Amino acid sequence: MEAPAPGTVERWAWDYVLATTLREKLLPSEVPELWEEAPPARRLGAPGRPRELRVVQRRERGRSLRTVEGRARALHTFFHHELQAAELMAWALLAFPDTPREFRDGLVRIALDEVRHMHFYARAIEGLGHHVGDFAVRDWFWSRVPACASPTAFVAVMGLGLESANLDHSAAFAARFREAGDEEGARVQELVGLEEIAHVRFGARWFERFAGPVEFEAWRRALPAPLSPMLMRGRPLQREARARAGQSERFLDELDAWIPDPLPPTDAPGS
Repeated sequence: MEAPAPGTVERWAWDYVLATTLREKLLPSEVPELWEEAPPARRLGAPGRPRELRVVQRRERGRSLRTVEGRARALHTFFHHELQAAELMAWALLAFPDTPREFRDGLVRIALDEVRHMHFYARAIEGLGHHVGDFAVRDWFWSRVPACASPTAFVAVMGLGLESANLDHSAAFAARFREAGDEEGARVQELVGLEEIAHVRFGARWFERFAGPVEFEAWRRALPAPLSPMLMRGRPLQREARARAGQSERFLDELDAWIPDPLPPTDAPGS
């Protein structure tokens, strides 16, 4: 796969995804104004990883929010979620070059928002006496999102899925951090959750442009297997925030009530 031409927005996205230093992830270069003419679709399979970030396949134990280390570990996980989100916005810009320029401009803006959120989390982690890299990370988003074959699937997973769920999770974790006496950690969660509303609204608007009204079944069908609504919600749903982001009451009722289909019976015991 050939790299985009230097000095283009596409090259900026390419370089950000593949960057291998923490500095490049936290302080990306200025976004150019020049776009490539008729670029090909480029689907990067994996991001570059700074040496500070040790990637593991399973989540490590020790995330009790009653301890300073547990809260730092949780914030470190959220930092890495934001990094993956920033990278995947850049990934989508490269993967779907035939989408409207307005859509791709929006992906750049959201990627930069996610970078800003990384700084919030990095400062909060340092405030607890830890540093980015003290804990292992999982590239879970990267193991799922590149399965999106279309921009519709991408906004279904990221905007209407993972970022929507973050509206629920950030509120829940803010309450838990505050209960543990960590007001700064709670404040960061609330700020990120507030800013994510615009990202979810972006996903809802473009889902409607690409596929029609934001209806629950249409959205569910757009999720690439094995992803399901189960992973795209927290408890309780933040209905007010989700409504501000473009999700109807009916959509939220169906999301809240959704349960997976039961597994089919097996032919043999223990199979």
